[in-house]
Amino acid sequence: MQRIIQGTRIAIVRGDITKYETDAIVNAANSSLLGGGGVDGAIHRAGGPAILEECRKIRSRQGECETGDAVVTTAGRLPANIVVHTVGPVYRGGNEGEERLLASCYVRSIEEARAAGAKRIAFPNISTGIYGYPKEAAAQTAWTTVRGLLVNPSADSIETFLEEVAFICYDEENERLYRSLLEREDR
Repeated sequence: MQRIIQGTRIAIVRGDITKYETDAIVNAANSSLLGGGGVDGAIHRAGGPAILEECRKIRSRQGECETGDAVVTTAGRLPANIVVHTVGPVYRGGNEGEERLLASCYVRSIEEARAAGAKRIAFPNISTGIYGYPKEAAAQTAWTTVRGLLVNPSADSIETFLEEVAFICYDEENERLYRSLLEREDR
């Protein structure tokens, strides 16, 4: 399912993000950048050792990646040019700035992808696995943030360079939530 919003194609895809062909794949990383479980582990496994090698170089330069921030590495063997690693918030009830930090993951990922020359970007469902963010709230934050960047352009707006934003949903529940958000565009 897809729609065009302000010249950018928004796609909702059920599948494995490590197999999605795009310019930039976003990794729901942990702050160590050294791989982990879930999406993070899958991206490191599928992409191969080049990703971990670059993550180690980033760590030696700047230390860990802060929650809400993002960094870029090679995509290794993935069907993309780059991986944007972003650290989502651990959900602690919703009163500790989690929504702001999650929104920052999407903004910073798009900024880093843009700086690296990407025109297409694929997002996983950030923070909804072991970090415990409620899926519906996370989808709403992701959608609102990305849509806001598209429909409220600034002088250096993403809409002037971004051709596609894909939300890659590994499970049926996330796919249903994102499809529902996209269908609201028609109303």
